Amino acid sequence: MKDIINVIKIGGNVIDDSVALSAFLTDFAAIEGSKVLVHGGGREATRLSARLDIQSKMIDGRRVTDDETLDVVAMVYAGLLNKRIVAALQARGCQAVGLSGADGDLIPATRRAAEPIDYGNVGDIDADRISDRFLDTLFKAGYTPVVCAICHDRHGHLLNCNADSVAAALAVGASRLGRVRLTYCFEQPGVMTDLTDESSVVPLVTPAIFDELRSSGRVSGGMLPKLSNALRCSADGVGEVRICRATDLCTSGGTIVRQA
Repeated sequence: MKDIINVIKIGGNVIDDSVALSAFLTDFAAIEGSKVLVHGGGREATRLSARLDIQSKMIDGRRVTDDETLDVVAMVYAGLLNKRIVAALQARGCQAVGLSGADGDLIPATRRAAEPIDYGNVGDIDADRISDRFLDTLFKAGYTPVVCAICHDRHGHLLNCNADSVAAALAVGASRLGRVRLTYCFEQPGVMTDLTDESSVVPLVTPAIFDELRSSGRVSGGMLPKLSNALRCSADGVGEVRICRATDLCTSGGTIVRQA
């Protein structure tokens, strides 16, 4: 494949905003060439859990996925939200196909060890096991995969995985087919050193810049694992990683992450 393959991950705050999601999907559908959309849906899963009287348990912002919770997240991620997004893209002329990581053996995962913290049915992904063959088949047939964060262990069990990690692994897998651009879209305009000041967006992050931002405390919290993921991708063959606001998908705004 000679054209750029776009792998785009949409954040939960955008999914929860029907107006923002509609605008984003219009922009996504307009992107030409091969592309993949990755989504989670944690808040919708939390709401459904409450309606079913299933307690949601979080540790350090990460969902503990017991057997009951796995049923809920599989229904929400691979079912309700995934099909809503697919239907909306079809209405925009985009030939989308909704997938979990179990479909076509797209994303095998390994259940995370119970020590030091037992997160339950949570999986970790090895990008080397991504089925680039399946992706290639879909791309050549003109389909756009819409992938949720439910994967499988190849032994008949589903696993809940981190959507950022799913996007990163798919980008690395797709890089075996051609040049890849990975974009993380969320509610902020990029990596910011001051969350109250949009002019504080860092335009470029390299390993050296990342170390400085982290050690100085200018960037912290949930942005650190997102940047770590992005840097690993750029080291593993992904040509460009961008972190931006969903409304900037088709612009040059945001933060570029690369090795140098």
